[in-house]
Amino acid sequence: MDIGILGPLLVSAGDPPESVELAPKPRTVLALLVANAGRLIPVSSLVREVWNGFPPASALRNIQTYVFQSRKVLTHITGMPLRVVGQELLLTRPGGYMFSDSVARFDHRRYLELAEHGRTIARTGSVGEGVETFSRALALWRGSALVDTVTGPSLEAQRRHLEESRLGVVETLCANRISLGHYHEALSDLSVSVSEHPLHEGLHLQYMRVLDIIGARAQALEVFNRLRFNLVAELGIEPGAPVQRLQQRILNATDTDTDTDRTAPHPPTGMMTPVVR
Repeated sequence: MDIGILGPLLVSAGDPPESVELAPKPRTVLALLVANAGRLIPVSSLVREVWNGFPPASALRNIQTYVFQSRKVLTHITGMPLRVVGQELLLTRPGGYMFSDSVARFDHRRYLELAEHGRTIARTGSVGEGVETFSRALALWRGSALVDTVTGPSLEAQRRHLEESRLGVVETLCANRISLGHYHEALSDLSVSVSEHPLHEGLHLQYMRVLDIIGARAQALEVFNRLRFNLVAELGIEPGAPVQRLQQRILNATDTDTDTDRTAPHPPTGMMTPVVR
């Protein structure tokens, strides 16, 4: 069985996978249990996740109903009897509930394993293998994490952690591709990423790097200017030192090229420049 939160909530017992048909509140309950598979989640945590500090008087009974509805959906998707789902998959424990981590594969756990493995490989100098591993990690994503789930405080913290990790992997992957000379692949990933994340300095830094390398310095400076505008407008801060140093280096290189053009010898007036055939 495959269970995914890196995109819409997914539970798959075969091919093709089926969507999880649940109302928002039971979907939040199931998502929290899945995201923390193997851990007991107290009923109080489920109540806080669903109602964020303002539960109704019927909250405990409602949680029981949401768990039952989740089990019915799992029964439909897996073909397992409802009793078996309650005994082997979505378990009742003293004080709370737990989703078993022994009968399913979870995309977010596999992603985190691959991301860490990629970083370990890259640190040893195996850049090409690191690129392959990072690419496999990113291929597990089907959209934004928990994109179809209403998140409370716990799920939102997990969602942010996963999304920040994803951006870090994209940044490192592109830096490794640049070091290998795979400029077009890096450009393709970065052009999309900086558009989707206009405040992420690391992605903009790598984008400016590769544009500088291929000679598109004017475009690299435009990337810096857009980043600076967005940071000042949204957060009231200037770009960090690494980005500013790269911008200054590109400016200096541009000035040097301009000076070279100005001092290059020109043929005397009235004389033809010979054509080399």
